[in-house]
Amino acid sequence: MDWRQTRELLTPTEMAAADASAIAGGTPGFALMERAGAAVAQEAVRLVLPICRARPRIGILCGPGNNGGDGYVAARLLALRGLSVRLFALGEPARLKGDAFMAAKAWTGSVEPLQHFDPAGLDLVVDALFGAGLARDLEGEALACIQRVNEWRAVSGGRVLAVDVPSGLDGGNGRIRGGAIEADATVSFFRLKPGHLLLPGKALCGDLRLAHIGLSEKDLAPLALATFLNGPPLWLPCLPRPLPLAHKYHRGHVLVLSGPAFRTGAARLVAQSGARSGAGLVTIAGTRAALGEHAAQVTAIMLAPCEGPSDLTRILADRRMNCVVAGPGLGLDASARALLEAALAPANGRAAVLDADALTLAAADPEGFRARIAAFGGPVILTPHEGEFSRFHRYLKRRPESLSQAPESICEDADDKLVRARRLAAALGAIVVLKGPDSIVAAPDGRASIAFDLPPCLATAGSGDVLAGLIGGLLAQGMPAFEAASAAVWFHGAAARLAGGSLTADDLPSALGLAFENFWKNHP
Repeated sequence: MDWRQTRELLTPTEMAAADASAIAGGTPGFALMERAGAAVAQEAVRLVLPICRARPRIGILCGPGNNGGDGYVAARLLALRGLSVRLFALGEPARLKGDAFMAAKAWTGSVEPLQHFDPAGLDLVVDALFGAGLARDLEGEALACIQRVNEWRAVSGGRVLAVDVPSGLDGGNGRIRGGAIEADATVSFFRLKPGHLLLPGKALCGDLRLAHIGLSEKDLAPLALATFLNGPPLWLPCLPRPLPLAHKYHRGHVLVLSGPAFRTGAARLVAQSGARSGAGLVTIAGTRAALGEHAAQVTAIMLAPCEGPSDLTRILADRRMNCVVAGPGLGLDASARALLEAALAPANGRAAVLDADALTLAAADPEGFRARIAAFGGPVILTPHEGEFSRFHRYLKRRPESLSQAPESICEDADDKLVRARRLAAALGAIVVLKGPDSIVAAPDGRASIAFDLPPCLATAGSGDVLAGLIGGLLAQGMPAFEAASAAVWFHGAAARLAGGSLTADDLPSALGLAFENFWKNHP
C-alpha cells in the first residue's frame, strides 16, 4: 500500500478509534493483529534476505501491549518460514491482555527476558516494544535495550525494523520520549501518524511501509480528522488546470511589492515563481529607482511605479489584481510598514501572502496585525521559518484563548511544531506555513498538512521568496488558501529535486515550470 497516495494522518487516539470502528463492524481484533504481524514478517524477510547468504538470525523485541502482540505474530510466522528467531519480552507474557495475550500464547518458541537481549550475531532486530501511543519517557531496561540496539546497528551494520513507530517515538508529534530506536524501516498500518513525518521522528523511521490490515474508509467516517499528508490526494481537485479556452485575465494577476534599490532581487524571485505557477499576469510595484533594476532583469513581468502607500492604493484599485505578495526585501522602516498596511486594506476578497520583512513588522504589533487580517476580507497566508515564527512566541503565550476554537487534539502540548503552527493560525486568523524539512501548513480551523520529502537543498537564500510567489500565483488562479499553500509546498520540493542538489534560488522558477509540466503529464 503506497502511503503517498493516502490523504489522512491519524493521531494515536484516532488510530485507536479507527481500530475500534473496524472491530465494532465485525472484524475481530485478533484478525487485525494477525494481519499486522504478517505484514511485519513480510517486511522482515524483505530487509534481511538480501544481506544473508545463510539462514538469517532475527531477534524480536516484544513489549507489554498490542505492539508486542504484533511482534509475537511476526515471530511465529518467521519461524514457520524456517528463519532463526529469538524472542525477548519486556514483562511476563502471561500478564498480557486481550489480543496480545492470544498472540503470545500462539508462539511456541522460547521467550527470553529483555534484560538478556544481546544483538551480537543477529542480522535483523524487529522492534515491537512500544507503539505510537507512548505516553511517557522511556527509562530503565527498555531504554537500556534501545541503546544497545542503536549501538549494535551503528557498529555492525545490522538492520532494524520498527513496528508502527520506532520505540520511544511519540506518534502524535515526532518527539523522542527519553530515547528512541533508529530504524532502517518502519511498517505501520492503515494510515501514517504525524510522528512519522515530523522531525526528529522522521529521521528515525527509515523506509516507511504502510500495510493494509482490514480497516476501510468507513472506519474514518466517525472521526473529525484535521491532519493530512501533503500530497496530490489532498489538493489535486482544487489545483487550477490549464484550459484551452482560458486567457490571461482568467488566470489571475499577482502584485509583488518590491524592496528599495539594491534590495530588489527577492521581489524578482517572487514574481518569476508566481508567473511559473500559472498566474496570467504578474506586476512588480516599486520606486522608480528599484524599477530600473527590475527592468534590466525581467521581460514578462510588468512594472508599476509605487513611491508610497497612496500609489499602492491606486494600483490595487484594479480589482483584477487579486493577490498581493509582500515582505521579501521590503524593509523594516516606517515606509515599509505603511506599504504593508496599504496592502492589507479591506480588499473585497483579494488574497495576500506575507513573508520575510512583513512577518517581522507583523510580530512587532501582533494584535494590530490580527485586526487588519480580520478586516481584510480575503485569505492571508504567512510563511515563517522558525526564526520568524519565534518572534510571535510571546504573543502566543499571552493568548491561550487562541486554542478555544481549535480541535481538541491540538491542545495537548504547546511545544511541538504541529501545535505551534496551529496556535498561530488560530490566533491570527491566517493560514500559516511553518517552513522547514517537515513544513506544516496550518489553517485557523485546525486543519494542517505535513510535507514528507522536501529536499535539503531548499535550505538556501531566496528559496522562501520562490515559495511565497508560488503560493501567490496559485491563489490568484482561485485556488482555496489551505490547498494553495499545501500544493505550493509540494511543488516547491518537486522543483528542487529537478534543479538538483547544488541549486540556488535562481534555478527554482525555471524548474517550477518543468515540475508543473511533469505533473500534468502524470495527471491528465
